[in-house]
Amino acid sequence: MRTAEFVEEVKKGNISAEENTCKFLEEAEKIDKEYAYFNIIAKDSAINQAKEIDKLIKQKKAKGLLLGLPVSVKDCIVVKGVESTAGSKILKGYIPTFNATSVQKCIDEGAIIVGKTSQDEFGFGGFSINVGIGFRIPKNPFDKERVCGGSSGGSGGIAQKTRFNHVSLGESTGGSIVAPASFCGIAGLCPTYGLVSRYGLIDYANSLDKIGPMGKTAEDCALMLNVISGNDEKDSTSLNAKKENYLDYLKKDIKNIKVAVIKDSFGKGTEEAVSKGILNKFAKLKISYDEISLPINYKYSIADYYLLATTEASTNLAKYCGMRYGAAEKLEGNFNEYFSKVRSLNFGKEAKRRIILGTFARMAGFREAYYIKAEKVRTKIIEEYKKAFKKYDVLISPTMPILPPKIDEVKKLTPLQNYMMDIMTVGPNIAGIPHMSVNIRMEKGLPVGMMMTADHLQEGKLIQLGKEFEK
Repeated sequence: MRTAEFVEEVKKGNISAEENTCKFLEEAEKIDKEYAYFNIIAKDSAINQAKEIDKLIKQKKAKGLLLGLPVSVKDCIVVKGVESTAGSKILKGYIPTFNATSVQKCIDEGAIIVGKTSQDEFGFGGFSINVGIGFRIPKNPFDKERVCGGSSGGSGGIAQKTRFNHVSLGESTGGSIVAPASFCGIAGLCPTYGLVSRYGLIDYANSLDKIGPMGKTAEDCALMLNVISGNDEKDSTSLNAKKENYLDYLKKDIKNIKVAVIKDSFGKGTEEAVSKGILNKFAKLKISYDEISLPINYKYSIADYYLLATTEASTNLAKYCGMRYGAAEKLEGNFNEYFSKVRSLNFGKEAKRRIILGTFARMAGFREAYYIKAEKVRTKIIEEYKKAFKKYDVLISPTMPILPPKIDEVKKLTPLQNYMMDIMTVGPNIAGIPHMSVNIRMEKGLPVGMMMTADHLQEGKLIQLGKEFEK
């Protein structure tokens, strides 16, 4: 059943929100024991929400685009009364007293928040294996020995594995929505920077972070984007863009959409199963395309992203020192020794690495050489995209250069090898432009994701084209 149809059945009283929620939670608990997709399952609050919806339906007062729909939330997006840790030990025990704007918008439309999904600590990773101390690594829904993709790995896994209608709120800094969407065989849409409010998001890198939908289909993403998009006075980076109905794009023909394939993304380093799978899909659907090159993007985007992201992450994580925010330890020695002790005991290995990299890049004497230069390169990358969008509506590449690898294989990679896996996804994130991954085929029992990138505020074209490739 399509999600929109499910919502209508709930509105009519043909499906009990409470009964459906209880069944979803029962299934989620079973899946979680085996696959580790949740950091917290919010059983009591979800059932209470469902009971209230059923009560309103009987009173003929119920309404909402997501009425009765189970919605999971990445652990870095706060939910009132539910532990929210961003996957880090340093935030264990943090119970927010408010909802993130995106979460509140979902609740206002009748969604039932079912839990907080697993992720790389603070979003630091592309495979969801860099989980915080004491957290579990989520497993690929098609092969438990393989990764889910990161950092929204839990969101991608449960969106694929559950039999129930369900959509998840993910978050992306450098590809953390589309990467797990690709590896888990679902649709994931990372919107234009500022289209969805970041209020209530536990920051990784302020100029890069975006909240977006992850669901089984492009239609699920369109429905959720209808709900969570829009201006928010609580977020100074929120755009005052015209409100759109993204579901309308599902009905539009794609014949007028001009498509280009980024040839840089199909060369050395991209597995043949991935590149051939995408190009064969074009042939099967008889969609014509041109080839273009983005030389600045593919040469400099990885270095640029990791300078920008780690610098901002270092600044954001400085507040977790045991005095103002985060875990505290017994006060011994001077303040520097105390801060080091708190961070050593509560941050994971990758979090420490990124803090050190970012702190170095923003030190006196290095800021001009690294961070300021990286911002100038960001401008060049944006200009390169803008030039391409003067001629084309959508740019195509693989989402990830490889099929989902085994967890043990990823653990053996060097940090630089890990970072290079983001080669397709960091460019659109640096530029703040929308991009979407859809599953286009299965290869060796594993999903192949294709990424579509469009100009600012052109999410509709991604949805329009994405639903064709899902056929």
